[in-house]
Amino acid sequence: MKKYTSVDDISNLNELLQAAKEIKLNPLANKQLGKDKTIGLIFFNSSLRTRLSTQKAAQNLGMRCMVMNLNTEGWTLEFEDGVIMNGSASEHIKEAAPVISQYCDIIAIRSFPTLKNKEKDEAETVISLFVKYASVPVISLEGATEHPLQALADALTIEEYKKSDRPKVVLSWAPHPKALPQSVPNSFVKMMKKMDVDFIITHPEGYELNPKITEGVKIEYNQEEAFKNADFIYAKNWSNYIDYGKITNQDSNWTVGKKQMNLTRNAKFMHCLPVRRNVIVTDEILDGDSSIVIPEANNRIYSAQVIITKILEEFKK
Repeated sequence: MKKYTSVDDISNLNELLQAAKEIKLNPLANKQLGKDKTIGLIFFNSSLRTRLSTQKAAQNLGMRCMVMNLNTEGWTLEFEDGVIMNGSASEHIKEAAPVISQYCDIIAIRSFPTLKNKEKDEAETVISLFVKYASVPVISLEGATEHPLQALADALTIEEYKKSDRPKVVLSWAPHPKALPQSVPNSFVKMMKKMDVDFIITHPEGYELNPKITEGVKIEYNQEEAFKNADFIYAKNWSNYIDYGKITNQDSNWTVGKKQMNLTRNAKFMHCLPVRRNVIVTDEILDGDSSIVIPEANNRIYSAQVIITKILEEFKK
């Protein structure tokens, strides 16, 4: 593996999940692999699980970690080509990425979308230009359109908790007071298409995700119908893709509660966190036995560690 910026970078998911399971059984078994190697974690946006889990994963492999919040600690970067830099940006990505590459053996980047310019967001400008100008492997810690590490942790969690060979998995939109990216649902959809699951997306009409990503996936506009006999419920808000970045629905009937979960086959409740209690999901569900959001968050360590492991192994070839 040369980089991991999209679920599309996974060539063999079953093999990757098996490796992650083995790492989870003994996280420190490969501590010499990253000896004298450095990972740089570059954040343009806030983080809790992504930052800590990736640091933990790298440390488990014996790596040094350097963390920088570029939105508050570094120079403002310019990403446009041929621009006259007489504005707020002090440094161009053409210099920044090669310089960071001299200090780090792997660069991991987190950069949210603008939710204003669909074309620019879908170009994954920040992460794609780091890939272009860096001389070391790049990992996405969430980009404008994908969150591939989260999706890998989600897949590992489903593998661990499934009770049938082909469980029914439902991705359900839920309301939220802020406009949120489509990154998590996009990667989750891509990941479920790689897994042997009965997968359904449910959301209000007009809240369709990118049709190129959801192609071939069943979409149900009736949430209660979608929840019937489900084994896993993954709740997540996303802003409108068609009326890009806008909040066009805040229907509280889509909040996941006991009424919906009672329609399932004792389904497990999943969410990437952080979660708005009693907006996305009720306290009763989040605090109940069906919720697996905490072990799901724990799997963020092993999803990051298996990716870093695969990249470090490339160095030895």
